[in-house]
Amino acid sequence: MTILRLRGREFRPGEFAIMAVVNRTPDSFFDRGRTYGFSAALEAVDRAVEGGADIVDIGGVKAGPGDEVDPAEEIRRVAGLVAAVRERHPDLIISVDTWRAEVGKVVAEAGADLLNDTWGGVDPDLARVAAEHRTGLVCAHAGRAAPRTRPHRVAYADVVADVIGYTVDLAERAAAAGVPRESILIDPAHDFGKNTYHSLEVSRRLGEMTATGWPVLVAVSNKDFVGETLGGLPVEERHAGTMATLAVSAWQGARVFRVHDAASARAALGAVTRMRRGGHPEERTTVA
Repeated sequence: MTILRLRGREFRPGEFAIMAVVNRTPDSFFDRGRTYGFSAALEAVDRAVEGGADIVDIGGVKAGPGDEVDPAEEIRRVAGLVAAVRERHPDLIISVDTWRAEVGKVVAEAGADLLNDTWGGVDPDLARVAAEHRTGLVCAHAGRAAPRTRPHRVAYADVVADVIGYTVDLAERAAAAGVPRESILIDPAHDFGKNTYHSLEVSRRLGEMTATGWPVLVAVSNKDFVGETLGGLPVEERHAGTMATLAVSAWQGARVFRVHDAASARAALGAVTRMRRGGHPEERTTVA
């Protein structure tokens, strides 16, 4: 399996990286705007680092439907924050959640190390930006949906096969365009272009995705499929389900975990590491 390299750091097979979410949006489904303000967002990054985050993923546009956010506004929300975080945490891996090449270019110049394209390559120029600036790239499966839309009567003959075929093709094309191969991840993108059944099927069969050799990122934290699976729990009651899904994903070989609670995720993944190795409880874990 591939060694993942981001900002000079290496994450080998069996090592996990924690990616903490920091949203500069007024309408996030999880924090409902608590980190929209610049100072609040910067403080959230500090807390994530203290909690053990290896990566922070900064977003300026809510994933779901909502008010229009044009590229200029997205850049206003994220570029200055990226620059401030880079100055404040020189060794931290900074990711930006965007599907737009013009945003990717600005944030790469501001210091971002990874472009997290959760909408599955709708702007093919984003890979070219990653290649030009030697950043990493997340290649996700969103069911070919338009950005910020919810799935409606979506169907797959085999959702896992579709996810693997699509993300691996994106990854190979990104590598061919010049994105460093060791800095490319694939992401099944739970709930993006998928209903709860599809997200659960991907979770159960994630090992098929990790078997491709590409490092796999999972972003399941407090998502709708977790709440629906547990009887319709609201966002604020999905923590236990999130930790369980992280553990299932880690056991099957996922490498990067995008979460809202870095400290809890690190503790859970450390437990998975010890269980898999069968070592003494006091042994150092392989959580990167």
